Amino acid sequence: MKYTSTRSHETVSETFALLNGLASDSGLYVPETFPEKCLSYQDVADKSYEEIALVVLSKLFTTFTEAELETMIRSAYNTVNFDTPDMAPMHSLLERVSVLELFHGRTQAFKDMALSLFPYLLVAAKEAEKETKEVLILTATSGDTGKAALEGFKDVPGTHIQVFFPTDGVSPMQQEQMQKQEGANVNVTAIEGNFDDAQQFLKRLFVDADVAKEVAEKGVKFSSANSINIGRLAPQVVYYVAAYAELVNTGAIHEDEAFNVVVPTGNFGNILAAYYAKRMGIPVGKLICASNQNNVLADFFSTGTYDMNRPFYTTISPSMDILESSNFERFIYYVSGENAELTAQRMKALKAEGKFSVTPEELQAVQKEFAGAYVDDDMTKAVIEQVYNSYGYVMDPHTAVAMGAYMKELEAHPEDGHRHTVIASTAHPFKFPTPICEALDIKVGSTPYESLDNISAVTGVGCPKQLAELQHKPLRFTKVIPKESMKEEILSFVDTFKQ
Repeated sequence: MKYTSTRSHETVSETFALLNGLASDSGLYVPETFPEKCLSYQDVADKSYEEIALVVLSKLFTTFTEAELETMIRSAYNTVNFDTPDMAPMHSLLERVSVLELFHGRTQAFKDMALSLFPYLLVAAKEAEKETKEVLILTATSGDTGKAALEGFKDVPGTHIQVFFPTDGVSPMQQEQMQKQEGANVNVTAIEGNFDDAQQFLKRLFVDADVAKEVAEKGVKFSSANSINIGRLAPQVVYYVAAYAELVNTGAIHEDEAFNVVVPTGNFGNILAAYYAKRMGIPVGKLICASNQNNVLADFFSTGTYDMNRPFYTTISPSMDILESSNFERFIYYVSGENAELTAQRMKALKAEGKFSVTPEELQAVQKEFAGAYVDDDMTKAVIEQVYNSYGYVMDPHTAVAMGAYMKELEAHPEDGHRHTVIASTAHPFKFPTPICEALDIKVGSTPYESLDNISAVTGVGCPKQLAELQHKPLRFTKVIPKESMKEEILSFVDTFKQ
Protein backbone atom coordinates (compact mmCIF):
# COMPACT_ATOMS: atom_id res chain seq x y z
CA MET A 1 0.00 0.00 0.00
CA LYS A 2 1.30 3.42 -0.99
CA TYR A 3 -0.11 6.73 0.19
CA THR A 4 -0.43 9.86 -1.91
CA SER A 5 -1.03 13.53 -1.15
CA THR A 6 -4.43 15.08 -1.74
CA ARG A 7 -2.68 18.06 -3.40
CA SER A 8 -0.07 16.49 -5.68
CA HIS A 9 1.30 13.23 -6.98
CA GLU A 10 3.70 12.90 -4.05
CA THR A 11 3.56 9.20 -3.16
CA VAL A 12 5.16 7.68 -0.07
CA SER A 13 5.21 4.46 1.94
CA GLU A 14 2.60 3.97 4.61
CA THR A 15 5.26 4.14 7.31
CA PHE A 16 6.46 7.50 5.96
CA ALA A 17 2.87 8.77 6.00
CA LEU A 18 2.37 7.53 9.56
CA LEU A 19 5.58 9.12 10.79
CA ASN A 20 5.24 12.49 9.06
CA GLY A 21 1.50 13.08 9.19
CA LEU A 22 1.26 15.93 6.69
CA ALA A 23 2.60 15.88 3.13
CA SER A 24 5.32 18.34 2.14
CA ASP A 25 2.80 20.25 -0.01
CA SER A 26 0.46 20.60 3.02
CA GLY A 27 -1.83 17.93 1.61
CA LEU A 28 -3.16 14.95 3.55
CA TYR A 29 -2.16 11.38 2.79
CA VAL A 30 -4.75 8.97 1.37
CA PRO A 31 -4.39 5.43 0.00
CA GLU A 32 -3.01 5.61 -3.54
CA THR A 33 -5.37 2.78 -4.50
CA PHE A 34 -8.34 2.60 -2.19
CA PRO A 35 -9.23 -0.94 -1.02
CA GLU A 36 -12.75 -0.90 -2.49
CA LYS A 37 -15.34 -3.53 -1.52
CA CYS A 38 -12.80 -5.62 0.35
CA LEU A 39 -14.98 -6.41 3.39
CA SER A 40 -18.09 -8.54 3.82
CA TYR A 41 -20.04 -9.88 6.77
CA GLN A 42 -18.27 -13.22 6.42
CA ASP A 43 -14.97 -11.45 7.11
CA VAL A 44 -16.13 -10.14 10.50
CA ALA A 45 -18.94 -12.46 11.63
CA ASP A 46 -18.66 -13.54 15.27
CA LYS A 47 -15.27 -11.85 15.69
CA SER A 48 -14.14 -9.80 18.68
CA TYR A 49 -13.32 -6.11 18.36
CA GLU A 50 -9.61 -6.92 18.28
CA GLU A 51 -10.12 -9.53 15.54
CA ILE A 52 -12.19 -7.08 13.46
CA ALA A 53 -9.46 -4.45 13.90
CA LEU A 54 -6.93 -6.88 12.48
CA VAL A 55 -9.13 -7.60 9.45
CA VAL A 56 -9.74 -3.91 8.73
CA LEU A 57 -6.27 -2.52 9.39
CA SER A 58 -4.55 -5.24 7.37
CA LYS A 59 -6.34 -3.76 4.34
CA LEU A 60 -4.98 -0.27 5.02
CA PHE A 61 -1.51 -1.02 6.40
CA THR A 62 -0.01 -3.82 4.34
CA THR A 63 3.63 -3.17 5.32
CA PHE A 64 3.16 -4.66 8.77
CA THR A 65 2.86 -8.41 9.15
CA GLU A 66 -0.29 -9.89 10.61
CA ALA A 67 1.66 -10.79 13.74
CA GLU A 68 2.98 -7.23 14.11
CA LEU A 69 -0.48 -5.72 13.71
CA GLU A 70 -1.99 -8.25 16.08
CA THR A 71 0.55 -7.38 18.78
CA MET A 72 -0.16 -3.66 18.43
CA ILE A 73 -3.92 -4.19 18.43
CA ARG A 74 -3.92 -6.38 21.52
CA SER A 75 -1.72 -3.85 23.32
CA ALA A 76 -4.23 -1.10 22.51
CA TYR A 77 -7.62 -2.78 22.86
CA ASN A 78 -7.91 -4.53 26.21
CA THR A 79 -9.61 -4.11 29.56
CA VAL A 80 -6.64 -2.16 30.90
CA ASN A 81 -7.35 0.67 28.45
CA PHE A 82 -11.13 0.20 28.17
CA ASP A 83 -13.77 -0.39 30.82
CA THR A 84 -15.66 -2.96 28.73
CA PRO A 85 -14.45 -5.98 26.74
CA ASP A 86 -16.65 -4.82 23.85
CA MET A 87 -14.53 -1.61 23.47
CA ALA A 88 -17.37 0.13 21.58
CA PRO A 89 -20.69 -1.35 22.81
CA MET A 90 -24.04 -0.64 21.20
CA HIS A 91 -26.96 0.68 23.26
CA SER A 92 -30.43 0.11 21.83
CA LEU A 93 -32.35 3.35 22.27
CA LEU A 94 -35.32 2.62 20.01
CA GLU A 95 -36.30 -0.33 17.87
CA ARG A 96 -34.45 1.14 14.90
CA VAL A 97 -31.98 3.45 16.65
CA SER A 98 -28.76 2.30 18.32
CA VAL A 99 -26.16 4.39 20.10
CA LEU A 100 -22.57 3.40 19.36
CA GLU A 101 -20.77 4.21 22.61
CA LEU A 102 -17.23 5.30 21.79
CA PHE A 103 -16.36 6.70 25.22
CA HIS A 104 -15.22 3.68 27.21
CA GLY A 105 -11.48 4.35 26.92
CA ARG A 106 -9.04 5.99 29.30
CA THR A 107 -10.18 9.56 28.63
CA GLN A 108 -13.92 8.89 28.09
CA ALA A 109 -13.93 10.14 24.49
CA PHE A 110 -14.02 8.56 21.05
CA LYS A 111 -10.47 9.75 20.39
CA ASP A 112 -9.30 6.86 22.61
CA MET A 113 -10.47 4.43 19.94
CA ALA A 114 -7.66 5.60 17.64
CA LEU A 115 -5.16 7.08 20.05
CA SER A 116 -4.83 3.87 22.04
CA LEU A 117 -3.39 2.26 18.90
CA PHE A 118 -1.71 5.16 17.13
CA PRO A 119 1.40 5.37 19.37
CA TYR A 120 2.20 1.74 18.52
CA LEU A 121 1.78 2.46 14.81
CA LEU A 122 3.99 5.55 15.06
CA VAL A 123 6.79 3.77 16.93
CA ALA A 124 6.70 0.91 14.42
CA ALA A 125 6.77 3.39 11.54
CA LYS A 126 9.71 5.21 13.11
CA GLU A 127 11.62 1.95 13.32
CA ALA A 128 10.72 0.99 9.75
CA GLU A 129 11.88 4.37 8.46
CA LYS A 130 15.11 4.03 10.47
CA GLU A 131 14.42 7.41 12.04
CA THR A 132 16.83 8.12 14.89
CA LYS A 133 15.54 11.57 15.86
CA GLU A 134 13.17 11.98 18.78
CA VAL A 135 9.62 12.66 17.66
CA LEU A 136 7.71 15.68 18.93
CA ILE A 137 3.98 15.22 18.53
CA LEU A 138 2.28 18.58 17.93
CA THR A 139 -1.45 18.60 18.53
CA ALA A 140 -4.19 21.21 18.49
CA THR A 141 -7.37 20.22 20.30
CA SER A 142 -10.92 21.43 20.61
CA GLY A 143 -11.31 19.28 23.70
CA ASP A 144 -10.95 15.51 23.44
CA THR A 145 -7.99 14.89 21.12
CA GLY A 146 -5.57 16.62 23.47
CA LYS A 147 -6.19 14.43 26.50
CA ALA A 148 -6.40 11.23 24.45
CA ALA A 149 -3.13 12.04 22.67
CA LEU A 150 -1.43 12.95 25.94
CA GLU A 151 -2.56 9.71 27.52
CA GLY A 152 -1.56 7.67 24.47
CA PHE A 153 1.96 9.11 24.22
CA LYS A 154 2.61 9.54 27.95
CA ASP A 155 6.16 8.31 28.62
CA VAL A 156 6.45 6.52 25.26
CA PRO A 157 10.24 6.28 24.68
CA GLY A 158 11.63 8.49 21.92
CA THR A 159 8.53 10.69 21.78
CA HIS A 160 7.35 13.96 23.33
CA ILE A 161 4.02 15.69 22.95
CA GLN A 162 2.94 19.34 22.94
CA VAL A 163 -0.79 20.09 23.07
CA PHE A 164 -2.42 23.47 22.47
CA PHE A 165 -6.04 24.21 23.39
CA PRO A 166 -8.19 27.38 23.21
CA THR A 167 -8.36 28.88 26.68
CA ASP A 168 -12.13 29.48 26.55
CA GLY A 169 -12.97 26.74 24.06
CA VAL A 170 -13.09 23.49 26.05
CA SER A 171 -15.24 22.26 28.91
CA PRO A 172 -13.94 22.61 32.50
CA MET A 173 -13.51 18.83 32.74
CA GLN A 174 -11.61 18.66 29.44
CA GLN A 175 -9.36 21.43 30.70
CA GLU A 176 -8.82 19.65 34.03
CA GLN A 177 -7.91 16.45 32.18
CA MET A 178 -5.21 18.20 30.17
CA GLN A 179 -3.83 20.53 32.82
CA LYS A 180 -3.42 17.65 35.29
CA GLN A 181 -1.83 15.28 32.78
CA GLU A 182 0.90 13.04 34.12
CA GLY A 183 4.04 12.04 32.24
CA ALA A 184 7.60 13.27 31.87
CA ASN A 185 7.40 13.90 28.11
CA VAL A 186 4.29 16.10 27.91
CA ASN A 187 3.55 19.80 27.71
CA VAL A 188 0.15 21.51 27.60
CA THR A 189 -0.45 25.17 26.74
CA ALA A 190 -3.61 27.24 26.42
CA ILE A 191 -3.77 29.88 23.69
CA GLU A 192 -5.70 33.11 23.43
CA GLY A 193 -7.64 32.11 20.31
CA ASN A 194 -9.82 29.32 19.01
CA PHE A 195 -9.15 25.81 17.74
CA ASP A 196 -8.87 26.94 14.12
CA ASP A 197 -6.09 29.36 15.10
CA ALA A 198 -4.07 26.56 16.69
CA GLN A 199 -4.72 24.06 13.91
CA GLN A 200 -3.83 26.52 11.14
CA PHE A 201 -0.58 27.46 12.84
CA LEU A 202 0.53 23.85 13.31
CA LYS A 203 -0.24 22.98 9.69
CA ARG A 204 1.94 25.90 8.57
CA LEU A 205 4.68 24.87 10.96
CA PHE A 206 4.79 21.31 9.57
CA VAL A 207 5.88 22.62 6.17
CA ASP A 208 8.22 25.35 7.48
CA ALA A 209 11.63 24.20 6.22
CA ASP A 210 13.55 26.61 8.44
CA VAL A 211 11.91 25.41 11.64
CA ALA A 212 12.29 21.79 10.57
CA LYS A 213 15.99 22.36 10.01
CA GLU A 214 16.34 24.10 13.37
CA VAL A 215 14.77 21.25 15.34
CA ALA A 216 16.49 18.59 13.21
CA GLU A 217 19.85 20.02 14.27
CA LYS A 218 18.72 19.31 17.83
CA GLY A 219 17.81 15.72 16.95
CA VAL A 220 14.05 16.25 16.78
CA LYS A 221 11.37 15.87 14.09
CA PHE A 222 7.70 16.86 14.15
CA SER A 223 4.70 14.59 13.78
CA SER A 224 1.00 14.90 14.49
CA ALA A 225 -1.63 13.09 16.52
CA ASN A 226 -4.51 15.02 14.96
CA SER A 227 -6.68 13.22 12.44
CA ILE A 228 -4.68 14.79 9.62
CA ASN A 229 -2.46 11.73 10.27
CA ILE A 230 -3.71 8.61 8.49
CA GLY A 231 -2.72 6.65 11.60
CA ARG A 232 -5.43 8.47 13.51
CA LEU A 233 -8.07 8.01 10.83
CA ALA A 234 -7.63 4.33 9.95
CA PRO A 235 -8.41 2.87 13.42
CA GLN A 236 -11.67 4.81 13.45
CA VAL A 237 -12.93 2.76 10.51
CA VAL A 238 -12.85 -0.30 12.76
CA TYR A 239 -15.71 0.68 15.05
CA TYR A 240 -18.14 1.21 12.18
CA VAL A 241 -17.29 -2.23 10.84
CA ALA A 242 -17.71 -3.66 14.35
CA ALA A 243 -21.07 -1.88 14.70
CA TYR A 244 -22.27 -3.44 11.45
CA ALA A 245 -21.20 -6.90 12.63
CA GLU A 246 -23.03 -6.37 15.93
CA LEU A 247 -26.23 -5.27 14.18
CA VAL A 248 -26.23 -8.41 12.04
CA ASN A 249 -25.19 -10.69 14.89
CA THR A 250 -28.12 -9.48 17.01
CA GLY A 251 -30.65 -9.63 14.18
CA ALA A 252 -31.22 -5.88 14.04
CA ILE A 253 -30.45 -5.99 10.30
CA HIS A 254 -29.59 -8.72 7.83
CA GLU A 255 -26.12 -8.83 6.30
CA ASP A 256 -27.06 -7.03 3.07
CA GLU A 257 -29.29 -4.44 4.72
CA ALA A 258 -28.14 -0.82 4.75
CA PHE A 259 -28.05 1.22 7.94
CA ASN A 260 -27.67 4.96 8.37
CA VAL A 261 -24.99 6.61 10.48
CA VAL A 262 -25.22 9.98 12.28
CA VAL A 263 -21.96 11.55 13.44
CA PRO A 264 -21.47 14.78 15.43
CA THR A 265 -18.78 16.36 13.34
CA GLY A 266 -16.08 18.98 13.85
CA ASN A 267 -12.88 18.07 12.03
CA PHE A 268 -14.69 15.54 9.79
CA GLY A 269 -12.45 12.58 10.65
CA ASN A 270 -15.10 10.56 12.49
CA ILE A 271 -17.64 10.67 9.68
CA LEU A 272 -14.93 10.21 7.05
CA ALA A 273 -14.06 6.94 8.78
CA ALA A 274 -17.67 5.81 8.28
CA TYR A 275 -17.37 6.79 4.61
CA TYR A 276 -14.20 4.69 4.36
CA ALA A 277 -16.05 1.74 5.92
CA LYS A 278 -18.77 2.15 3.31
CA ARG A 279 -16.29 2.19 0.45
CA MET A 280 -14.61 -0.89 1.87
CA GLY A 281 -17.88 -2.81 1.54
CA ILE A 282 -19.92 -2.17 4.70
CA PRO A 283 -23.56 -1.43 3.73
CA VAL A 284 -23.75 2.06 5.19
CA GLY A 285 -26.68 3.94 3.70
CA LYS A 286 -27.00 7.65 4.42
CA LEU A 287 -24.24 9.46 6.30
CA ILE A 288 -25.74 12.30 8.33
CA CYS A 289 -23.26 15.02 9.27
CA ALA A 290 -24.44 16.67 12.48
CA SER A 291 -23.16 20.17 13.28
CA ASN A 292 -23.66 22.61 16.11
CA GLN A 293 -24.08 26.33 15.50
CA ASN A 294 -20.72 26.33 13.69
CA ASN A 295 -22.60 24.78 10.81
CA VAL A 296 -20.15 25.20 7.93
CA LEU A 297 -20.36 21.48 7.11
CA ALA A 298 -24.15 21.24 7.29
CA ASP A 299 -24.38 24.20 4.93
CA PHE A 300 -21.98 22.55 2.49
CA PHE A 301 -24.15 19.44 2.18
CA SER A 302 -27.09 21.70 1.40
CA THR A 303 -25.46 24.22 -0.94
CA GLY A 304 -22.19 22.74 -2.22
CA THR A 305 -20.27 25.76 -0.88
CA TYR A 306 -17.84 25.50 2.01
CA ASP A 307 -17.77 29.01 3.46
CA MET A 308 -15.73 29.88 6.55
CA ASN A 309 -16.67 33.57 6.35
CA ARG A 310 -19.05 33.49 9.29
CA PRO A 311 -19.04 34.10 13.04
CA PHE A 312 -17.27 31.56 15.24
CA TYR A 313 -19.43 30.35 18.13
CA THR A 314 -18.37 28.91 21.45
CA THR A 315 -21.00 26.29 22.26
CA ILE A 316 -21.82 23.61 24.83
CA SER A 317 -20.50 21.02 22.35
CA PRO A 318 -16.97 22.47 22.18
CA SER A 319 -15.26 19.61 20.34
CA MET A 320 -17.30 20.67 17.30
CA ASP A 321 -16.44 24.37 17.53
CA ILE A 322 -14.47 24.29 14.28
CA LEU A 323 -14.82 26.18 11.01
CA GLU A 324 -11.86 24.70 9.14
CA SER A 325 -12.37 20.94 9.15
CA SER A 326 -9.01 19.46 8.17
CA ASN A 327 -10.24 16.01 7.19
CA PHE A 328 -12.74 17.54 4.82
CA GLU A 329 -9.84 17.93 2.39
CA ARG A 330 -9.66 14.15 2.05
CA PHE A 331 -13.37 14.06 1.26
CA ILE A 332 -13.06 16.85 -1.30
CA TYR A 333 -10.25 14.88 -2.95
CA TYR A 334 -12.71 12.02 -3.47
CA VAL A 335 -15.52 14.39 -4.52
CA SER A 336 -13.10 15.83 -7.09
CA GLY A 337 -12.58 12.39 -8.62
CA GLU A 338 -9.21 11.98 -6.85
CA ASN A 339 -8.01 15.00 -8.80
CA ALA A 340 -5.10 16.35 -6.73
CA GLU A 341 -4.68 19.48 -8.82
CA LEU A 342 -8.35 20.43 -8.44
CA THR A 343 -8.21 19.68 -4.72
CA ALA A 344 -5.14 21.90 -4.37
CA GLN A 345 -6.96 24.70 -6.20
CA ARG A 346 -9.93 24.42 -3.86
CA MET A 347 -7.73 24.42 -0.77
CA LYS A 348 -5.89 27.46 -2.14
CA ALA A 349 -9.23 29.24 -2.61
CA LEU A 350 -10.24 28.31 0.94
CA LYS A 351 -7.05 29.84 2.31
CA ALA A 352 -7.26 32.99 0.16
CA GLU A 353 -10.99 33.64 0.13
CA GLY A 354 -12.32 31.53 2.99
CA LYS A 355 -14.55 29.46 0.73
CA PHE A 356 -14.86 27.23 -2.31
CA SER A 357 -17.67 25.46 -4.15
CA VAL A 358 -18.07 22.12 -5.87
CA THR A 359 -19.93 21.75 -9.15
CA PRO A 360 -23.69 21.05 -9.24
CA GLU A 361 -22.90 17.59 -10.58
CA GLU A 362 -20.53 16.89 -7.71
CA LEU A 363 -23.06 18.15 -5.16
CA GLN A 364 -25.74 15.91 -6.63
CA ALA A 365 -23.45 12.91 -6.25
CA VAL A 366 -22.56 13.90 -2.67
CA GLN A 367 -26.22 14.28 -1.68
CA LYS A 368 -26.93 10.70 -2.70
CA GLU A 369 -24.80 9.59 0.24
CA PHE A 370 -24.61 12.51 2.68
CA ALA A 371 -26.99 14.84 4.46
CA GLY A 372 -26.25 17.64 6.89
CA ALA A 373 -28.21 19.17 9.74
CA TYR A 374 -27.30 21.49 12.60
CA VAL A 375 -28.58 21.87 16.14
CA ASP A 376 -28.13 24.94 18.36
CA ASP A 377 -27.48 24.90 22.11
CA ASP A 378 -31.13 25.24 23.10
CA MET A 379 -32.16 22.26 21.01
CA THR A 380 -29.14 20.31 22.25
CA LYS A 381 -30.32 20.73 25.84
CA ALA A 382 -33.88 19.88 24.83
CA VAL A 383 -32.69 16.65 23.24
CA ILE A 384 -30.69 15.70 26.36
CA GLU A 385 -33.83 16.26 28.43
CA GLN A 386 -36.13 14.42 26.02
CA VAL A 387 -33.88 11.35 25.71
CA TYR A 388 -33.38 11.12 29.46
CA ASN A 389 -37.07 11.56 30.30
CA SER A 390 -38.16 9.09 27.60
CA TYR A 391 -35.48 6.41 27.86
CA GLY A 392 -33.48 7.07 31.04
CA TYR A 393 -30.34 7.56 28.97
CA VAL A 394 -27.96 10.48 29.55
CA MET A 395 -26.32 11.89 26.42
CA ASP A 396 -23.40 14.28 26.27
CA PRO A 397 -23.96 17.48 24.25
CA HIS A 398 -22.16 16.18 21.13
CA THR A 399 -24.21 12.99 21.00
CA ALA A 400 -27.32 15.11 21.58
CA VAL A 401 -26.38 17.20 18.54
CA ALA A 402 -26.28 13.96 16.54
CA MET A 403 -29.63 12.86 17.93
CA GLY A 404 -31.14 16.25 17.15
CA ALA A 405 -29.80 16.10 13.60
CA TYR A 406 -31.33 12.64 13.22
CA MET A 407 -34.69 14.01 14.38
CA LYS A 408 -34.47 16.84 11.85
CA GLU A 409 -33.51 14.47 9.04
CA LEU A 410 -36.33 12.09 9.99
CA GLU A 411 -38.81 14.95 9.89
CA ALA A 412 -37.62 15.91 6.41
CA HIS A 413 -37.43 12.29 5.20
CA PRO A 414 -39.88 10.08 7.15
CA GLU A 415 -38.94 7.11 4.99
CA ASP A 416 -35.62 6.97 6.83
CA GLY A 417 -37.50 5.74 9.88
CA HIS A 418 -37.70 2.30 8.26
CA ARG A 419 -33.91 1.99 8.14
CA HIS A 420 -31.84 1.22 11.21
CA THR A 421 -29.75 4.20 12.33
CA VAL A 422 -26.57 4.26 14.39
CA ILE A 423 -25.86 7.39 16.44
CA ALA A 424 -22.14 7.85 17.13
CA SER A 425 -21.78 8.79 20.81
CA THR A 426 -18.46 10.55 21.11
CA ALA A 427 -17.99 11.37 24.80
CA HIS A 428 -19.14 10.43 28.28
CA PRO A 429 -21.76 12.94 29.49
CA PHE A 430 -19.81 13.55 32.70
CA LYS A 431 -17.16 15.44 30.71
CA PHE A 432 -19.77 18.21 30.38
CA PRO A 433 -21.42 18.61 33.78
CA THR A 434 -22.80 22.14 33.45
CA PRO A 435 -24.89 21.64 30.27
CA ILE A 436 -26.11 18.28 31.60
CA CYS A 437 -27.24 19.96 34.81
CA GLU A 438 -28.93 22.76 32.90
CA ALA A 439 -30.66 20.36 30.51
CA LEU A 440 -31.97 18.08 33.27
CA ASP A 441 -32.81 20.88 35.75
CA ILE A 442 -30.18 19.67 38.22
CA LYS A 443 -28.41 22.12 40.51
CA VAL A 444 -25.10 23.33 39.05
CA GLY A 445 -22.43 22.90 41.70
CA SER A 446 -19.77 25.38 42.74
CA THR A 447 -17.20 23.05 41.10
CA PRO A 448 -17.50 20.60 38.20
CA TYR A 449 -17.09 17.74 40.68
CA GLU A 450 -20.00 18.94 42.79
CA SER A 451 -22.10 19.08 39.62
CA LEU A 452 -21.10 15.50 38.82
CA ASP A 453 -22.19 14.39 42.28
CA ASN A 454 -25.53 16.09 41.73
CA ILE A 455 -25.98 14.40 38.34
CA SER A 456 -25.16 11.00 39.83
CA ALA A 457 -27.62 11.53 42.67
CA VAL A 458 -30.45 12.29 40.24
CA THR A 459 -29.70 9.89 37.37
CA GLY A 460 -27.97 7.02 39.13
CA VAL A 461 -25.12 7.19 36.60
CA GLY A 462 -21.77 6.73 38.31
CA CYS A 463 -18.82 8.99 37.69
CA PRO A 464 -15.98 7.26 35.74
CA LYS A 465 -13.06 6.73 38.08
CA GLN A 466 -10.67 8.62 35.81
CA LEU A 467 -12.79 11.78 36.14
CA ALA A 468 -13.41 11.30 39.84
CA GLU A 469 -9.68 10.89 40.52
CA LEU A 470 -8.89 14.18 38.75
CA GLN A 471 -10.23 16.18 41.67
CA HIS A 472 -7.27 15.21 43.84
CA LYS A 473 -4.50 15.59 41.26
CA PRO A 474 -2.34 18.73 41.09
CA LEU A 475 -2.50 21.24 38.29
CA ARG A 476 0.68 20.96 36.22
CA PHE A 477 0.08 23.14 33.16
CA THR A 478 -1.49 26.57 33.63
CA LYS A 479 0.32 28.69 31.04
CA VAL A 480 -1.76 30.83 28.67
CA ILE A 481 -0.02 32.43 25.70
CA PRO A 482 -0.99 34.60 22.72
CA LYS A 483 -1.55 32.46 19.64
CA GLU A 484 1.35 34.31 18.01
CA SER A 485 3.72 32.77 20.59
CA MET A 486 3.07 29.11 19.72
CA LYS A 487 6.34 28.71 17.80
CA GLU A 488 8.37 30.03 20.72
CA GLU A 489 6.52 27.71 23.09
CA ILE A 490 7.35 24.70 20.93
CA LEU A 491 11.03 25.60 20.60
CA SER A 492 11.23 26.23 24.34
CA PHE A 493 9.76 22.78 25.01
CA VAL A 494 12.32 21.25 22.64
CA ASP A 495 15.09 22.95 24.59
CA THR A 496 13.82 21.49 27.87
CA PHE A 497 14.10 17.87 26.75
CA LYS A 498 17.22 18.28 24.60
CA GLN A 499 19.36 19.93 27.26
